[in-house]
Amino acid sequence: MDFKDYYATLGVSKTASEKEIKQAFRKLARKHHPDVNPGDKVAEGKFKEINEAYEVLGDPEKRKKYDELGANWRMYEQQARSGGQPFGGAWGPPPGGGARANYRTMTPEEMEDLFGDTNPFSDFFTTFFGGGGGAGFGGATEPHASRGSRGRRRAGRDIENEIELALEDAFQGATRRLMLRHDGHVKHVDVRIPAGVTDGSRVRVSGEGEQGVGGAESGNLYLRVRLAPHPVFERKGRDLYVKSPVPLTTAVLGGEATVQTLAGKPARLRIPPLTQNGQLFRLKGYGMPAVGKTDDTGDLYARVDVQLPTSLSDKEREHFEALRKLGGDDSKTHSAA
Repeated sequence: MDFKDYYATLGVSKTASEKEIKQAFRKLARKHHPDVNPGDKVAEGKFKEINEAYEVLGDPEKRKKYDELGANWRMYEQQARSGGQPFGGAWGPPPGGGARANYRTMTPEEMEDLFGDTNPFSDFFTTFFGGGGGAGFGGATEPHASRGSRGRRRAGRDIENEIELALEDAFQGATRRLMLRHDGHVKHVDVRIPAGVTDGSRVRVSGEGEQGVGGAESGNLYLRVRLAPHPVFERKGRDLYVKSPVPLTTAVLGGEATVQTLAGKPARLRIPPLTQNGQLFRLKGYGMPAVGKTDDTGDLYARVDVQLPTSLSDKEREHFEALRKLGGDDSKTHSAA
C-alpha cells in the first residue's frame, strides 16, 4: 500500500491554513465534478481523490494524525511488509512513540452508518482513518466498538455547483429547475435566483446538499453565479454601460437619441450641440438593482457612438462641400519640413 500525499492531491503546502485548504478543495471539486464531466472516468476518479484528501485535511484532528503518520510512514511500511501490525496491534503505541494508547479500526457497522453500503475511500484511508481490517485511528478506550455505534449521526456536507446566468436574468431575477440525485433517486427542485445577483454570488438551496446519516440534518447546496458576457451591455458593480448610436447631424446640431436599456423599454436621451464621439451620459436609475432592494438601482451610462454616413446623395455632398469651404480648405497635404 502506497502512502497518499493528500497535500499534493489538493495542491497545497503542508503549512497551508484551513482557509487555503478549503479554497483549493472547492476549486478542484468544481473542475472535476461528475456533473461537469459526464462519463469521464478520469475526472470521476480525481473527484473521489479530492474528496478523500479534504475528508482528512479539512478535519483538524484527522489532519494532525495524518501529519504524524507521514513522519513515521517508513516505519509503518517496513512493519507491514514484515507481517507485523503497523501500530503494534489494537493496543500498540501511538505514532512517534510516547505513552501507550488505544487504537482500533471502525467496525463494518460504523462504516455502513457513515457511508452506506459502499466505501468511497481508498484502502489507504480505510486502513488509517477507519474501516476494513487494518489498524486505524479510532481513539476508543476499548479494543472493539460497541453495538451502540450503529446509532451514530453525521450531518451532511455542503455542496457547491456553478450556474450560468444571462445578464437579463440577473437584472430581472429568474427561476431555474434543477435535477438533483440523492441515493439514486432523481428530484426536481425549482430555485429562485433573486434580481441583482453579481458574478460570484452564492444562492443557497437549503437541505439539498449531502444527505445526513442517522437522521442528522442534510447539508446545503450552494449555486455560485457566473454571469455570461453580454453582447451589448457591460456591467461594473451596479452600473451598466452601453454604446448609443447618434447620427452625425444630431451630434453636431443637438437633438434626441434612443438608448437601449436592459429592462427592454428604450429611454430618450437629450444630445446637446457639438457632442463629441465617446462622450458619456448618465441615465439615473437604469442600472442593476440591489439584491432584495429592487427600488435601489444603479445607473446606466450611454457612450455616444457618432454614426458617419456610408453613402451621400448629390445634394448631401453639395452641403458637405459647402461646409468644408466654410471651414477652410484643409484637403491639401503638406510635407514635413
